Amino acid sequence: MKEGIHPVYTKCVVKCACGNTFETMSTKSEMGVDICSKCHPFFTGKQKLIDTGGRVDKFKKRYGIK
Repeated sequence: MKEGIHPVYTKCVVKCACGNTFETMSTKSEMGVDICSKCHPFFTGKQKLIDTGGRVDKFKKRYGIK
């Protein structure tokens, strides 16, 4: 492999919107995510709607769902 062309692989702190933080390895030192394994419905077993910009309401209005 050539030297000096690869990015530095260091520890990375990942911060979720729910407040959870964990450490992993990446080329970045910090990352921000919207959903992690602590708040994702697949892992928690709870349904949680994240309505970005009224998309759910717009969909329900368009198709007449109450």
